Amino acid sequence: MQHNTPLSTPGWGQELRATLGLAVPLAATNLLQMLIHAVDVIFIARLGDQPLAASSLAIAIFGLTVWAMTGLVGACAPLIAAERGRRLHSVREIRRTVRMGMWVALAFGLVGMAICFAGEALLLASGQDAAIAALAGAFLATLSWAMIPMVLAGVFRIFVAALGKPGYATAITLLALGTNVLGNWALVFGNLGMPALGLMGSALSSVITALAMLVAYVFVIGRDRTLRRYRIFGRWWRPEWSRLKQIMVIGSPIALTVLAEAGLFSGAALLMGRIGETELAAHTLALNLAALAFQIPFGTAQAATIRVGYHHGAGDRVAAGRAGWVAIAIGTGFMSTTALAMLLVPTLLLRIYTDPDLPANAALVAFALQYLMWAAIFQLADGVQAVAAGALRGLQDTRVPMWIAIFSYWVPGFGMAIWLGFYTPLQGTGVWIGLATGLFFAAAGLLWRWSLRDRLVPAA
Repeated sequence: MQHNTPLSTPGWGQELRATLGLAVPLAATNLLQMLIHAVDVIFIARLGDQPLAASSLAIAIFGLTVWAMTGLVGACAPLIAAERGRRLHSVREIRRTVRMGMWVALAFGLVGMAICFAGEALLLASGQDAAIAALAGAFLATLSWAMIPMVLAGVFRIFVAALGKPGYATAITLLALGTNVLGNWALVFGNLGMPALGLMGSALSSVITALAMLVAYVFVIGRDRTLRRYRIFGRWWRPEWSRLKQIMVIGSPIALTVLAEAGLFSGAALLMGRIGETELAAHTLALNLAALAFQIPFGTAQAATIRVGYHHGAGDRVAAGRAGWVAIAIGTGFMSTTALAMLLVPTLLLRIYTDPDLPANAALVAFALQYLMWAAIFQLADGVQAVAAGALRGLQDTRVPMWIAIFSYWVPGFGMAIWLGFYTPLQGTGVWIGLATGLFFAAAGLLWRWSLRDRLVPAA
């Protein structure tokens, strides 16, 4: 196939501008997505402890499933980017990728819905309280209808970003945030003449929000001249088996990596729960701050996949390497800033969630400050491993990075968390040292893999 190799490889400055042009709106989209979930918690918390506990368990199952499905369709990003690199106006090939991405979203969205419908049984099997499991099961049964729209919206977000229009994703997610605030306000407490549905009102609001996002993407894709010419909805029922296989081969390791990392952090929460209630609460606060900071390198990783994928498709190894290193530098630079903030002004950061001056919060704040110190230490590793994985995805290299991640998270990472948490006096701090260890191993392994890219991955 003919390559659309640029006349000259982009300079470092050009690549930096191009990567930031993608990373900034994508990171903003990720942060807004976190706010959408935060809105649900804010409204449900007012209903009492039992609804909040039930929704937390339900969202843990739903969120993990959606993340895995979104990872699966994430294979569309390097495929679309590579097609654009090969031939800038590769309409037919990009349409095939998006169409099969939609197929995967529909098929695995149904699998995700089935998992949600089995939510109560899963929670009972894990030893949860029967009343809370029943409430969470009912919440999941409603929330499950958001699964397919959310995964489909994920495909369309990749499509608009890979076509150089990530601002649409930011605007649509902002619209979704407003929709969810209004939906929760109306349906949880019965405003605007709506019935007060309580916990189920929040689930219904999430479904409406997911559908609003999907409709907004369809509208934007239909209205934008550049996006419309790809006619991604034309003959969407026509199978492209080889492309479907490609998405599954590249996407399955991404989904499993997502599950492995989410599993590490969920497992850490379970360990903290066994150490003590206050330690678990402090862990939740520190982890929330770390998760907030992570959205920037996560957006940079998404940008890296597109930029590296584009140069890989064009057959420009030097540019692909440059795009990866630029993205890794951006992710590391930002995480250095958040690490410094966690080390220098941790109490100020904790004020987002709690009042550190209240005597009743003294133990909680003391533990949270210890954990934030370790969160600061692993910020750099977290940024590097996320962006390096994103760059490798641009080369459609996902299987070996998956094994590096699974090994790092679960052998040195979780192993160290159990040993230090339960067999030394470190307890909760030991669990955080374990998390940091896993992330440092992942960062080292993925950087090593990236440095060997020319020997390991053939030119497109």
